[in-house]
Amino acid sequence: MYAMRMMKPLLIGAVVMTTALNAQAAAQSGLPAEKDINDHLLVVAVADKIRRECNSISARFFTARSYLNDVKDMAEKRGYSEAEIEAYIENDQEKAKMRAKRNAYFKARGASNLDPASLCTLGQDEIRKQSQIGLLLKTK
Repeated sequence: MYAMRMMKPLLIGAVVMTTALNAQAAAQSGLPAEKDINDHLLVVAVADKIRRECNSISARFFTARSYLNDVKDMAEKRGYSEAEIEAYIENDQEKAKMRAKRNAYFKARGASNLDPASLCTLGQDEIRKQSQIGLLLKTK
């Protein structure tokens, strides 16, 4: 009986410590570890760069807004607050990582973020294929 009373505080302490460590690990991984959310953000980043650089392509702004709202809802359903989501999206280091992913996407498809003509060609291909990127864009 005495041993049980001595074990109870240790057990409670272990549970509290494990819970705290799990919470800390989740906080450290956070939104950068959410692969599908980041894949959706990459779609938006690619489409946005194409529409800004290519004069013959524009955005489907309402479609893009709806798409972004769906991504935000996905993050909120996973427990992220609006402040956490905003902080992640506005973080300069995360923006740089996303630009690098976007540019790698372009390179893998024979385009360059520094060559508007190649982005127009890619954009037209995405529109023609009706890819998720293409669905956020339209020909002027």
